Amino acid sequence: MKYYPLRPMQRWLVDTHFNKAKSTMMNIGGLFKLSAAIDMNHLADAINLVLEKHDIFRCRFVFHPETSDLCQIFEGAVEKVILERMSDKNFERRMKSLREPYYLINQPLYRIYLMETPNAKYLYADFYHAIMDGVASSYLFVRAVDAAYRGRKMRTPLSYADYVEEESKLLPEELAEGHQYWRNMLRRFDKRKHLPPVKVQNVAPWTKGSLDYEFKNFTEEFFRATHLDENIFFLGASMLTMAKLTGTKESIMSWIHNGRTNMREHRLMGLMLEQYPCAWDFHKDISVGEFLNRLEGQKQLGMKYRKSLDIVYGEGLEDDCVSFIFQKYMHGDLIFADTPAEVVYLPPNEISAAENALDIEVEAEDFGTYNLFLDYDAGRYSEEEMLNFAKTMNDILIAMRDTDKLVSEILG
Repeated sequence: MKYYPLRPMQRWLVDTHFNKAKSTMMNIGGLFKLSAAIDMNHLADAINLVLEKHDIFRCRFVFHPETSDLCQIFEGAVEKVILERMSDKNFERRMKSLREPYYLINQPLYRIYLMETPNAKYLYADFYHAIMDGVASSYLFVRAVDAAYRGRKMRTPLSYADYVEEESKLLPEELAEGHQYWRNMLRRFDKRKHLPPVKVQNVAPWTKGSLDYEFKNFTEEFFRATHLDENIFFLGASMLTMAKLTGTKESIMSWIHNGRTNMREHRLMGLMLEQYPCAWDFHKDISVGEFLNRLEGQKQLGMKYRKSLDIVYGEGLEDDCVSFIFQKYMHGDLIFADTPAEVVYLPPNEISAAENALDIEVEAEDFGTYNLFLDYDAGRYSEEEMLNFAKTMNDILIAMRDTDKLVSEILG
């Protein structure tokens, strides 16, 4: 049997799972109501074909027999998906049972069920976050199943095990320059300076808090007119908001990317997620436009050194660091095999994989508006403070529409 190390991001997610049991880690999956026209037995065959083809579904986490380190194998049995016919009452019981967390050691790390009740056909699927990210599960997997259902010939898929092995064999000298880059960026990180000050007292550590806020007077129309990058713009606004609220005119945080940077990786089924630190000192005054251009340059440099992020995870260089993610969701029905598939349930956005002091998520809505989701440690911050964060960020977004404006005018 061949043993593979966990990738740094996998290790981080699994450690979070073990150490912070509140974290769902995508235990709660998506439920889809399928069209009556779908042949459920044929769909089961299509899903099983995809599961057999991709080695990520054979992944198991095990303890190495010699070192006892947690590692992974890609030789587990693929559990066949079968159509189950059941009453509405048994369907409800099944859905309740699926909220139970994964048992990690030497067990399948995905759950897929095809269920038919007297009145409806359902697909339920979830994937443990440390083997599959959102792009892999919501796009690559669905696309592969759709192609198999239609009878299209499948190309030989890329091996995630090979990718893990290739990455694990990078030589120290290949990573050294990137290690130094990340250490230099994060050497000044201090949660007393780079996180909003703690004002809540006598609350247990990491008490979950959530806030949803729709940005006012700021829509997608701005980006259509300017051709600015949404991700960089909202990341920049987040950094400016942090600098303003901390009063330090500095920002050190991180941004989340799906991790796929080339065509090979865009076709790879498995976890490719990465979390990139970013830092800015606003004491040197520049315009909003120049800040965004330079931030884009920092982003590209960070992606150049992404293989060296193991030092960030391994040494905990950004523990407690605020994280940022920008997402575009397709709401409403999905189209599968030319038929609508109604989204009955998806995991709530506010459930965070890693319990940071603060997670910032900006979501683009289909109708041109943007929502802000803040997941925060209510042992550190009150809801009133988070509402102030949201309103401050809203004001900063509006101010940033004038890209000639100096950041000093925004920070005050």
